[in-house]
Amino acid sequence: QVRLVESGGGLVQAGGSLRLSCVASGTIFSINAMGWYRQAPGKQRDLVALITSGGSRNTADAVKGRFTISRDNAKTTVYLQMNSLKPEDTAVYYCVADLKMGRWDTTNTYWGQGTQVTVSS
Repeated sequence: QVRLVESGGGLVQAGGSLRLSCVASGTIFSINAMGWYRQAPGKQRDLVALITSGGSRNTADAVKGRFTISRDNAKTTVYLQMNSLKPEDTAVYYCVADLKMGRWDTTNTYWGQGTQVTVSS
């Protein structure tokens, strides 16, 4: 089995910072990409940022220049440094990973449970 466990969410004032972490554990052969999506109440789940196993990054325009995605050397933990937070960043942030459990398995997408980020004005 695979688990993605997020941490680091919370309540912060506008202009503040938070750092989210997500640890992937379980039966994992390889991770192609890890990243973050977010979903505000009544809205669809949108991409925030992704980082591939090769280190390529894809960051949503809405957060470029404010959010930075990174990972640890073992490539099983992904971080999202969020600076200059705005009230519109308020959402549940979900960790996502595209990975293989075994060498001959297909690549599947796994999701964490989500962590709430609330930015007050």
